[in-house]
Amino acid sequence: MIPTIDLAAWRSGDAGVGPAVDAALQQAGFLLVTGHGVDDALRTEVRAAARAFFALPAEVKARYAVRIGGRGWLAPGVEANGNVEGVETPPDLKESFAVGPDTPTGDPEVDDVWFPPNVWPPEVPALEHAVGRYVAAMTAVSRELLELCADALGLRRETLTALAGHPTWTFNINRYPPLTEVGPPAPGQFRIGSHTDFGTVTVLDREPGAGGLQVDIEGIGWTDAPYDRSAFTVNIGDLLEHWTGMRWRSGRHRVLPPQAESPHEELISLVFFFELDHDALVTPLAPPIGRRADLAPVVSAPFLRERLDAISVG
Repeated sequence: MIPTIDLAAWRSGDAGVGPAVDAALQQAGFLLVTGHGVDDALRTEVRAAARAFFALPAEVKARYAVRIGGRGWLAPGVEANGNVEGVETPPDLKESFAVGPDTPTGDPEVDDVWFPPNVWPPEVPALEHAVGRYVAAMTAVSRELLELCADALGLRRETLTALAGHPTWTFNINRYPPLTEVGPPAPGQFRIGSHTDFGTVTVLDREPGAGGLQVDIEGIGWTDAPYDRSAFTVNIGDLLEHWTGMRWRSGRHRVLPPQAESPHEELISLVFFFELDHDALVTPLAPPIGRRADLAPVVSAPFLRERLDAISVG
Protein backbone atom coordinates (compact mmCIF):
# COMPACT_ATOMS: atom_id res chain seq x y z
CA MET A 1 0.00 0.00 0.00
CA ILE A 2 2.63 2.52 1.13
CA PRO A 3 5.98 0.96 0.28
CA THR A 4 9.44 1.92 1.45
CA ILE A 5 11.53 3.19 -1.46
CA ASP A 6 15.32 3.21 -1.15
CA LEU A 7 16.77 6.11 -3.12
CA ALA A 8 20.21 4.54 -2.86
CA ALA A 9 18.91 1.40 -4.59
CA TRP A 10 17.33 3.52 -7.34
CA ARG A 11 20.60 5.39 -7.86
CA SER A 12 22.32 2.02 -8.23
CA GLY A 13 19.95 0.98 -11.00
CA ASP A 14 17.46 -1.26 -9.15
CA ALA A 15 14.84 -1.92 -11.83
CA GLY A 16 12.13 -2.67 -9.28
CA VAL A 17 11.99 0.81 -7.78
CA GLY A 18 10.17 2.56 -10.64
CA PRO A 19 7.23 0.12 -10.85
CA ALA A 20 6.84 0.17 -7.05
CA VAL A 21 6.66 3.97 -7.09
CA ASP A 22 4.12 3.96 -9.93
CA ALA A 23 1.88 1.45 -8.16
CA ALA A 24 1.99 3.26 -4.80
CA LEU A 25 1.27 6.67 -6.28
CA GLN A 26 -1.73 5.28 -8.12
CA GLN A 27 -3.25 3.84 -4.95
CA ALA A 28 -2.35 6.22 -2.13
CA GLY A 29 -0.05 8.98 -3.38
CA PHE A 30 2.35 8.22 -0.52
CA LEU A 31 5.79 6.64 -0.08
CA LEU A 32 8.28 6.10 2.70
CA VAL A 33 11.72 7.09 1.43
CA THR A 34 15.06 5.90 2.80
CA GLY A 35 18.55 6.30 1.37
CA HIS A 36 18.10 10.08 1.30
CA GLY A 37 21.40 10.88 3.01
CA VAL A 38 20.03 13.52 5.40
CA ASP A 39 21.69 13.36 8.82
CA ASP A 40 19.38 12.63 11.77
CA ALA A 41 21.30 15.22 13.79
CA LEU A 42 20.14 17.97 11.43
CA ARG A 43 16.49 17.07 11.96
CA THR A 44 17.06 17.08 15.72
CA GLU A 45 18.73 20.49 15.51
CA VAL A 46 15.81 22.03 13.62
CA ARG A 47 13.29 20.64 16.10
CA ALA A 48 15.23 21.98 19.09
CA ALA A 49 15.36 25.48 17.59
CA ALA A 50 11.68 25.29 16.63
CA ARG A 51 10.65 24.27 20.13
CA ALA A 52 12.58 27.24 21.51
CA PHE A 53 10.63 29.55 19.19
CA PHE A 54 7.23 28.04 19.95
CA ALA A 55 7.96 28.30 23.69
CA LEU A 56 8.23 32.10 23.43
CA PRO A 57 5.35 34.13 24.89
CA ALA A 58 2.48 34.68 22.47
CA GLU A 59 3.05 38.43 22.47
CA VAL A 60 6.62 37.86 21.27
CA LYS A 61 5.60 35.43 18.54
CA ALA A 62 2.94 37.91 17.45
CA ARG A 63 5.71 40.25 16.24
CA TYR A 64 6.33 37.72 13.47
CA ALA A 65 2.69 36.85 12.70
CA VAL A 66 1.71 36.39 9.03
CA ARG A 67 -1.14 34.96 7.00
CA ILE A 68 -0.91 31.85 4.85
CA GLY A 69 1.74 32.35 2.17
CA GLY A 70 3.77 34.72 4.34
CA ARG A 71 7.07 34.12 6.09
CA GLY A 72 6.96 33.89 9.86
CA TRP A 73 4.53 32.70 12.53
CA LEU A 74 1.17 31.25 11.54
CA ALA A 75 -0.83 31.53 14.74
CA PRO A 76 -3.47 29.02 15.81
CA GLY A 77 -6.76 29.66 14.06
CA VAL A 78 -5.55 31.07 10.72
CA GLU A 79 -5.72 27.84 8.72
CA ALA A 80 -8.41 25.25 8.03
CA ASN A 81 -7.11 22.72 5.51
CA GLY A 82 -10.41 20.86 5.36
CA ASN A 83 -12.00 23.88 3.65
CA VAL A 84 -10.17 23.02 0.43
CA GLU A 85 -12.55 20.07 0.03
CA GLY A 86 -15.52 22.45 -0.14
CA VAL A 87 -16.88 21.91 3.38
CA GLU A 88 -16.37 24.59 6.02
CA THR A 89 -14.45 23.14 8.95
CA PRO A 90 -13.11 24.47 12.27
CA PRO A 91 -9.56 25.87 12.24
CA ASP A 92 -6.72 23.40 12.49
CA LEU A 93 -5.28 22.76 15.96
CA LYS A 94 -1.73 23.83 15.22
CA GLU A 95 0.71 26.70 14.94
CA SER A 96 3.50 26.95 12.38
CA PHE A 97 6.66 28.76 11.43
CA ALA A 98 7.02 29.25 7.66
CA VAL A 99 10.10 29.84 5.49
CA GLY A 100 10.49 30.18 1.72
CA PRO A 101 13.16 30.69 -0.96
CA ASP A 102 15.32 33.78 -0.58
CA THR A 103 15.70 34.11 -4.36
CA PRO A 104 13.58 37.03 -5.61
CA THR A 105 13.06 37.50 -9.34
CA GLY A 106 13.20 41.32 -9.33
CA ASP A 107 9.52 41.57 -10.32
CA PRO A 108 7.69 43.04 -7.27
CA GLU A 109 4.34 41.52 -8.26
CA VAL A 110 5.91 38.06 -8.30
CA ASP A 111 8.24 38.50 -5.35
CA ASP A 112 5.59 39.89 -2.98
CA VAL A 113 3.61 36.66 -3.34
CA TRP A 114 6.17 33.91 -3.98
CA PHE A 115 9.51 35.26 -2.77
CA PRO A 116 8.88 37.55 0.22
CA PRO A 117 11.80 37.94 2.66
CA ASN A 118 12.17 35.42 5.44
CA VAL A 119 11.85 36.48 9.07
CA TRP A 120 14.37 35.24 11.64
CA PRO A 121 13.45 35.96 15.27
CA PRO A 122 16.54 37.22 17.11
CA GLU A 123 15.21 35.53 20.26
CA VAL A 124 16.19 32.16 18.70
CA PRO A 125 19.43 32.73 16.76
CA ALA A 126 19.92 29.00 16.15
CA LEU A 127 16.79 28.81 13.99
CA GLU A 128 18.15 30.50 10.86
CA HIS A 129 21.30 28.37 10.66
CA ALA A 130 19.54 25.07 11.29
CA VAL A 131 16.67 25.77 8.90
CA GLY A 132 19.03 27.03 6.18
CA ARG A 133 20.94 23.76 6.19
CA TYR A 134 17.76 21.71 6.35
CA VAL A 135 16.01 23.37 3.40
CA ALA A 136 19.15 22.95 1.29
CA ALA A 137 19.02 19.23 2.02
CA MET A 138 15.28 19.09 1.32
CA THR A 139 15.69 20.88 -2.01
CA ALA A 140 18.22 18.27 -3.10
CA VAL A 141 15.98 15.40 -1.97
CA SER A 142 12.96 16.92 -3.71
CA ARG A 143 14.79 17.33 -7.00
CA GLU A 144 15.84 13.70 -6.83
CA LEU A 145 12.26 12.67 -6.11
CA LEU A 146 11.06 14.55 -9.20
CA GLU A 147 13.67 12.68 -11.23
CA LEU A 148 12.44 9.41 -9.72
CA CYS A 149 8.84 10.30 -10.62
CA ALA A 150 9.73 10.92 -14.25
CA ASP A 151 11.82 7.75 -14.39
CA ALA A 152 8.95 5.71 -12.92
CA LEU A 153 6.84 6.70 -15.94
CA GLY A 154 9.56 5.90 -18.46
CA LEU A 155 10.34 9.57 -19.14
CA ARG A 156 13.62 11.47 -19.16
CA ARG A 157 14.68 12.11 -15.59
CA GLU A 158 14.96 15.86 -16.15
CA THR A 159 11.38 16.16 -17.45
CA LEU A 160 10.14 17.80 -14.25
CA THR A 161 13.31 19.36 -12.89
CA ALA A 162 13.56 21.32 -16.15
CA LEU A 163 10.49 23.21 -14.87
CA ALA A 164 12.18 23.98 -11.53
CA GLY A 165 15.08 26.25 -12.43
CA HIS A 166 13.84 28.97 -10.03
CA PRO A 167 11.36 27.03 -7.90
CA THR A 168 8.97 28.16 -5.24
CA TRP A 169 8.75 26.11 -2.07
CA THR A 170 7.55 26.43 1.49
CA PHE A 171 9.00 24.91 4.62
CA ASN A 172 6.52 24.73 7.50
CA ILE A 173 7.47 23.68 10.98
CA ASN A 174 4.17 22.58 12.50
CA ARG A 175 3.58 22.35 16.24
CA TYR A 176 0.59 20.29 17.34
CA PRO A 177 -0.20 21.36 20.92
CA PRO A 178 -1.34 18.88 23.58
CA LEU A 179 -4.92 18.39 24.68
CA THR A 180 -4.07 19.99 28.01
CA GLU A 181 -3.34 23.23 26.13
CA VAL A 182 -6.10 23.39 23.51
CA GLY A 183 -8.91 21.57 25.28
CA PRO A 184 -11.37 19.15 23.65
CA PRO A 185 -11.58 19.61 19.86
CA ALA A 186 -14.76 20.95 18.31
CA PRO A 187 -16.84 18.57 16.17
CA GLY A 188 -14.96 17.96 12.94
CA GLN A 189 -11.78 19.63 14.20
CA PHE A 190 -8.37 18.10 13.55
CA ARG A 191 -4.76 19.02 14.03
CA ILE A 192 -4.91 19.27 10.23
CA GLY A 193 -8.19 18.65 8.44
CA SER A 194 -8.61 16.27 5.52
CA HIS A 195 -6.94 17.62 2.36
CA THR A 196 -4.48 17.00 -0.43
CA ASP A 197 -1.33 19.06 -0.87
CA PHE A 198 -1.20 21.43 -3.79
CA GLY A 199 2.14 21.16 -5.56
CA THR A 200 4.59 18.48 -6.64
CA VAL A 201 6.17 16.56 -3.75
CA THR A 202 5.92 17.04 0.01
CA VAL A 203 8.77 15.70 2.14
CA LEU A 204 7.69 15.16 5.74
CA ASP A 205 9.77 14.37 8.79
CA ARG A 206 7.30 13.58 11.55
CA GLU A 207 7.03 12.37 15.08
CA PRO A 208 4.69 9.43 15.72
CA GLY A 209 1.81 9.88 18.11
CA ALA A 210 -1.73 8.96 19.07
CA GLY A 211 -2.96 12.09 17.28
CA GLY A 212 -0.85 11.47 14.19
CA LEU A 213 -0.99 11.21 10.41
CA GLN A 214 -3.65 9.23 8.59
CA VAL A 215 -3.81 8.50 4.86
CA ASP A 216 -6.85 7.80 2.70
CA ILE A 217 -5.95 4.76 0.60
CA GLU A 218 -8.07 3.85 -2.40
CA GLY A 219 -10.22 0.81 -1.65
CA ILE A 220 -9.32 0.85 2.05
CA GLY A 221 -10.12 4.29 3.48
CA TRP A 222 -8.47 6.08 6.37
CA THR A 223 -5.54 4.27 7.92
CA ASP A 224 -2.66 5.26 10.18
CA ALA A 225 0.39 6.12 8.09
CA PRO A 226 3.32 3.74 8.57
CA TYR A 227 6.28 5.18 10.42
CA ASP A 228 10.01 4.58 10.09
CA ARG A 229 12.31 6.89 12.02
CA SER A 230 14.97 6.66 9.30
CA ALA A 231 12.56 7.46 6.47
CA PHE A 232 10.86 10.54 5.17
CA THR A 233 7.13 10.33 4.49
CA VAL A 234 6.61 11.59 0.93
CA ASN A 235 3.37 12.39 -0.84
CA ILE A 236 2.53 13.96 -4.17
CA GLY A 237 0.25 16.96 -4.60
CA ASP A 238 -2.46 18.19 -6.94
CA LEU A 239 -0.09 19.67 -9.52
CA LEU A 240 1.76 16.39 -9.98
CA GLU A 241 -1.54 14.50 -10.15
CA HIS A 242 -2.62 16.89 -12.92
CA TRP A 243 0.69 16.43 -14.74
CA THR A 244 0.20 12.64 -14.81
CA GLY A 245 -3.22 13.01 -16.41
CA MET A 246 -4.78 11.76 -13.14
CA ARG A 247 -2.80 8.51 -13.31
CA TRP A 248 -1.36 9.22 -9.87
CA ARG A 249 -3.41 10.16 -6.86
CA SER A 250 -2.70 13.33 -4.90
CA GLY A 251 -2.24 11.91 -1.41
CA ARG A 252 -5.30 12.70 0.73
CA HIS A 253 -4.42 12.88 4.41
CA ARG A 254 -5.21 14.40 7.81
CA VAL A 255 -3.65 14.70 11.24
CA LEU A 256 -5.87 13.46 14.04
CA PRO A 257 -6.81 15.78 16.90
CA PRO A 258 -5.08 15.32 20.27
CA GLN A 259 -6.35 12.15 21.89
CA ALA A 260 -7.77 11.76 25.39
CA GLU A 261 -5.45 8.84 26.16
CA SER A 262 -2.40 11.04 25.40
CA PRO A 263 -3.37 14.42 26.88
CA HIS A 264 0.22 15.71 27.10
CA GLU A 265 1.26 14.73 23.57
CA GLU A 266 2.97 17.54 21.65
CA LEU A 267 4.32 16.81 18.16
CA ILE A 268 6.61 18.76 15.84
CA SER A 269 6.49 18.04 12.09
CA LEU A 270 8.95 19.35 9.51
CA VAL A 271 7.06 19.78 6.24
CA PHE A 272 8.79 20.75 2.99
CA PHE A 273 6.47 21.57 0.07
CA PHE A 274 8.44 21.67 -3.19
CA GLU A 275 7.01 23.43 -6.23
CA LEU A 276 8.02 24.26 -9.78
CA ASP A 277 8.86 27.72 -11.14
CA HIS A 278 6.02 30.16 -10.48
CA ASP A 279 5.43 30.52 -14.23
CA ALA A 280 5.96 26.87 -15.16
CA LEU A 281 3.45 25.58 -17.71
CA VAL A 282 2.42 22.07 -16.71
CA THR A 283 1.04 20.04 -19.60
CA PRO A 284 -0.77 16.83 -18.57
CA LEU A 285 0.58 13.57 -19.91
CA ALA A 286 -1.67 12.08 -22.57
CA PRO A 287 -2.84 8.46 -22.62
CA PRO A 288 -1.58 5.79 -22.43
CA ILE A 289 0.54 7.20 -19.57
CA GLY A 290 -2.15 9.66 -18.45
CA ARG A 291 -5.65 8.46 -17.68
CA ARG A 292 -7.47 11.39 -19.30
CA ALA A 293 -7.10 13.31 -22.52
CA ASP A 294 -9.34 16.27 -21.62
CA LEU A 295 -7.13 18.12 -19.11
CA ALA A 296 -5.83 21.56 -20.03
CA PRO A 297 -2.31 22.82 -19.25
CA VAL A 298 -2.03 24.93 -16.10
CA VAL A 299 0.43 27.53 -14.83
CA SER A 300 1.92 26.69 -11.46
CA ALA A 301 1.38 29.98 -9.55
CA PRO A 302 -2.37 30.53 -10.12
CA PHE A 303 -3.00 26.81 -9.69
CA LEU A 304 -1.42 26.93 -6.22
CA ARG A 305 -2.81 30.33 -5.25
CA GLU A 306 -6.41 29.21 -5.67
CA ARG A 307 -5.86 26.39 -3.20
CA LEU A 308 -3.92 28.48 -0.68
CA ASP A 309 -6.73 31.02 -0.60
CA ALA A 310 -9.25 28.25 0.07
CA ILE A 311 -7.62 27.18 3.35
CA SER A 312 -7.14 30.69 4.76
CA VAL A 313 -9.44 31.56 7.66
CA GLY A 314 -10.85 35.10 7.78
